[in-house]
Amino acid sequence: MSGAPRADRFLRLPEVLKRSGLTRSTLYRKIEEGTFPRQVTLGLRCIGWRESELNRWVESPSSYRQPEMSDTG
Repeated sequence: MSGAPRADRFLRLPEVLKRSGLTRSTLYRKIEEGTFPRQVTLGLRCIGWRESELNRWVESPSSYRQPEMSDTG
């Protein structure tokens, strides 16, 4: 079966916690350390995580590092 690549989904916090097996506090600590994917703002009071990034972390949590983000603003 061929075709266009599947669009990335955004997962909400409860699903991220379930898939990762992490507690909320550990998840946010790992984000600050750069060892877990950063959340994406989806709306005024709405955040999510890219499913593809979470899957990459699940495949190899001990070697995951967030890509360097340039913040020149």
